[in-house]
Amino acid sequence: MKASESELENSLLEIPGVQVNKVDGRVYSLGEEAAHLIGYVQSVTAEDLENHQGEGYTSTSVIGKSGLELAYEDTLRGIDGTEIYIADSNENKIQELAKQDKKDGENITLTIDSSLQAEVYNLMKEDKGLFVIMEPQTGELLALVSTPSYDSNDFTVGMTESKWNELNNDERNPLYNRFIQKYCPGSTFKAVTGAIGLTTGDIDPNEDYGYSGTSWQKDSSWGNYYVTTLTGYNGPKNLLNAIMHSDNIYFAQTTLKMGAEKYVENLNKIGFNETLDFPLTLAKSQYAVDNGDTIEGETRLADTGYGQGSLLVNPIHMASIYSGIANNGDMIKPILLASEEKSQVWKENAFTEDAANTIKEDLIQTIENVNGNARDMKIQGLTIAGKTGTAELKTSSEDTESGTLGWFDCFTVDRQDGTNMLIVSMVENIQDNAEGGSHYLISKIRKLFE
Repeated sequence: MKASESELENSLLEIPGVQVNKVDGRVYSLGEEAAHLIGYVQSVTAEDLENHQGEGYTSTSVIGKSGLELAYEDTLRGIDGTEIYIADSNENKIQELAKQDKKDGENITLTIDSSLQAEVYNLMKEDKGLFVIMEPQTGELLALVSTPSYDSNDFTVGMTESKWNELNNDERNPLYNRFIQKYCPGSTFKAVTGAIGLTTGDIDPNEDYGYSGTSWQKDSSWGNYYVTTLTGYNGPKNLLNAIMHSDNIYFAQTTLKMGAEKYVENLNKIGFNETLDFPLTLAKSQYAVDNGDTIEGETRLADTGYGQGSLLVNPIHMASIYSGIANNGDMIKPILLASEEKSQVWKENAFTEDAANTIKEDLIQTIENVNGNARDMKIQGLTIAGKTGTAELKTSSEDTESGTLGWFDCFTVDRQDGTNMLIVSMVENIQDNAEGGSHYLISKIRKLFE
């Protein structure tokens, strides 16, 4: 039986020289599980006091240093009561000069499901990766996980120098918050290119592009550069088969047909190069180097169509983009506070209703169809739409150091209990993973439903 706090205290007090003092302080029940989201507080530094002059901080104050603790510092922090007065020799108050009443910090309630947050973290804690889980109709974020992680409690109780060095020198970078960054999305972006092409009319879903093998170039002007795809397949080279078999060549040809100007216009329409209104600062998604406003060159445009090139997407932004496929073309704003209005449309008519529903059905077939490359995600009694993705980070064919990202993005459709989930997930360095990145993630996600 576990000893109660009072029993433990009484036992300690029996030891000569032991004294028990109680102090107020932050305790994070989801220490490692939500560290990158919640963040931590620490005692103020001289620099903090200088930056926050006149705001009521003293040398004994604590202040939010990262995550939501930093973002909502002004809301969460309390203010100590103080009084300045003149007293006589008997310490009787003669005149009050100034007074500040004690003010408790306010509570904020998140949309995060703490049980789901902990479950996802424990599934991924040995990996370098991320999970974003959102209710696609309301925008409520149910889990935001970055792994590996650290324990927020270590910062509040006073971290030793050895522990700090251990965290900083860990090559897995546990202090790095992955879900606020931007990454090459790989083939998960083919669904987005498909939705854009259907919306602009540049894709006829029934058109057969004609089989061109697993290697293709527009013409000899490309020199030695070819777009390659992993496997060949039987049947027409149409939109459904291109998504089910993750055909790089189909989507390269689609973006070339559309042209850079129209493609960029539609990427901007869905939030690229734009800051998402969110409590944490999220990296802006981009399609060109240094957040430029155009895609230079045919080969770079072709690569962007299947999720490579200079394309980098923030995973919370990607969740919103996929919500447009789930919601008849309207992208829902991701929200984190329970007090926020639900089901806010961030980008109305990001895609046409027909485009969104066509892509949704094709993503369902990627899982349901025996030829779909994500059929291992099929779960009896659930309809799930999903797309695998592999992102090559190498800068040249000789680059063997940069590694590869594995992605799996999916959402449930018309779940019987009325609560759908949209998941954006990523794991790094899948070249070291025998199971493969996307399918490794699928094995994790299945456990959330089973």
